[in-house]
Amino acid sequence: MERLIVNPNDFRLFLEVAELGSFTKAAVRHQTVQSHISRQVSALEAQCGGALFRRTGRGVVLTDLGRHVEARIRAWIRDTDQLLADIRLDAGEPMGEVKLGILPATAHPLMTHLYLRLQAEYPKIKLNIREGQGGELDALLDTGSVDMAVLFRYQKPHSPDEKLLATAGTYLVSRPGDPLTKSETIDFTRLEGLRLVLPRRPAHWRAVLDETARSKGFLLQAEVEADSLRVQKELVAHTAHLYSLLGPFSIADELREGRLQASRVVNPELRRYVTLALPRQGQLTPASKIVSRLIRETVEGWGHQLSEPEPPGRAIPTVRVP
Repeated sequence: MERLIVNPNDFRLFLEVAELGSFTKAAVRHQTVQSHISRQVSALEAQCGGALFRRTGRGVVLTDLGRHVEARIRAWIRDTDQLLADIRLDAGEPMGEVKLGILPATAHPLMTHLYLRLQAEYPKIKLNIREGQGGELDALLDTGSVDMAVLFRYQKPHSPDEKLLATAGTYLVSRPGDPLTKSETIDFTRLEGLRLVLPRRPAHWRAVLDETARSKGFLLQAEVEADSLRVQKELVAHTAHLYSLLGPFSIADELREGRLQASRVVNPELRRYVTLALPRQGQLTPASKIVSRLIRETVEGWGHQLSEPEPPGRAIPTVRVP
């Protein structure tokens, strides 16, 4: 009987192709040619005794055997990584890759500061940062595709798997000089009839906004639907009497530069809770524990904000953790 040679890296490549749905995309990630990835996968399929992928016009999808293998090996890969990390820790210096999922609004300066601290204190810990929306990040966390995620919740977390980082209000955002957003706060009912740039359906945040408006007896008027924060902000910044509903962290730079103007929405306040979500199953590697600690220390040191505090008189609007 032919001996089965098990190489964790072969299965890591298999998981990458399954996630990307393409040999070509995997080749780009590894800076090689598509045929090289295809040969490696074919060799693994021969070891497993059957096809793991089915070719389609747009790439590849898992076969029944492929889905079975994927479910079996994720825990094995995680345990293997944990074993290697423990061995490396025994060597005296934490090291390894930490896969971190983040929302676009939380990318900078938090990730920049985190990277600089790792370079200074733990240079052998490497970051693999992936941006996504809330539901996508939850799915990545559940499948083990990321080790942790910084995301928004609409209720204060109570699970030990999630750590509250900050609490943010919602702001009606306009171009500078708009009379509606000059005051510190604005009642939610003032949104009736406004031309708004809103996230596309289906999205949890859009559903929250729509349901709140319905509870007040009106419908929000979506002039434009766009998921991209940059698109939303640029449209508002260049168009009179066009508004968006955003959090303080995503508009901090524009407010500082005077490119946008914002008023905090009240009655209700529509708070969002920024959390650090950890895996629901399995333990964190030593490197992941360090990254988790540094994120929490950084945000706490900034007064539970996602950016460094502004000098007196230049504060960026936010709602702090009680």
